[in-house]
Amino acid sequence: MSKELLNALDALEKEKGIKKQVVLDALEAALVSAYKRNYGQAQNVEVDFDQNGGDIHVYAVKEVVDEVFDSRLEVGIKDALQINKAYEVGDTIRFEVTPKNFGRIAAQTAKQVIMQRVREAERGIVYDEYIQYENEIVTGEVERHDHRYVYVNLGRVEAVLSHQDQIPGEEYKPHDRIKVYIYKVENTSKGPQVFVSRSHPDLLKRLFEQEIPEIFDGTVEIVSIAREAGDRAKVAVRSNSEGVDPVGTCVGPRGERVQVIVNELKGENMDIVEWRDEPADFISNALNPAEVLNVVFDPQNERACTVVVPDDQLSLAIGKKGQNARLAAKLTGFKIDIKSESEFGQKSNSDENEEVTTDQSIDNN
Repeated sequence: MSKELLNALDALEKEKGIKKQVVLDALEAALVSAYKRNYGQAQNVEVDFDQNGGDIHVYAVKEVVDEVFDSRLEVGIKDALQINKAYEVGDTIRFEVTPKNFGRIAAQTAKQVIMQRVREAERGIVYDEYIQYENEIVTGEVERHDHRYVYVNLGRVEAVLSHQDQIPGEEYKPHDRIKVYIYKVENTSKGPQVFVSRSHPDLLKRLFEQEIPEIFDGTVEIVSIAREAGDRAKVAVRSNSEGVDPVGTCVGPRGERVQVIVNELKGENMDIVEWRDEPADFISNALNPAEVLNVVFDPQNERACTVVVPDDQLSLAIGKKGQNARLAAKLTGFKIDIKSESEFGQKSNSDENEEVTTDQSIDNN
């Protein structure tokens, strides 16, 4: 070995930020393995790297014992005293066993170790860069897809978009530029792995923050989101500033602000409703566009209620395949049972009759 290796390690530390001592420690450990592998040795060995001259020395480490059972690991006390009269049983002695052609093996090993450390350092840099974007929205370019993922180029890393994270019915063609939500960044043995989504509710939240300054600065707050990606979403908002209409602020003049978000999500319908402190009012708003006549809470379950709507708006309140009711329940956190006005009235009369009958039975007894 020569000083060229030392110069290379110095350059590596300056350019890549890889500590010289870290590489040397890894190199010494790799050289021990290389010595044992190439020379069929199972003994206890150490490798010293001379940082001044660049020379490498291999030493067999043996313990001083009264009686030798394994000459590869032990040395007798008599032989030890001939080397130095200060040795005692239990001490260790290093014997140089550097092979003549070990320099070639050492050079190959050094190259492998350095390349490995460079790869690890580059992976670390990429991981540190993208972990900062976890839970954020970024723009990427579709590269390719297979049976598992759509692969999205984010610059220095290729993110993966799984089937469950895709918007149903949305096509991803090579070179398409799309906005994705980074929900997880992992540092794996193969390098950083970035997982992105187009269906995550927080993608919608980040899009609102991008397009609506009042949400970004906190004047208007998104309280909750219920989303069935690619079809419809409900967003509950409230104002933190008196005089600011939260729904109107999000919709924008002639619906321009929310339309940008709808276009980005390829036509996903958007219901923006005002969050209210009073649960009945919030539930009524959440069932928009249906009119709500009454909200009756279940005395046995504080998170359940019956919502009464006009007869001609029952199907509107429930929505196609129950979607409006389902999203409203997710948005509010309440189990919602929707009844028409006439149906609720019949049930109320039936309940009253049952109470009367029960009272009469008690009186008769």
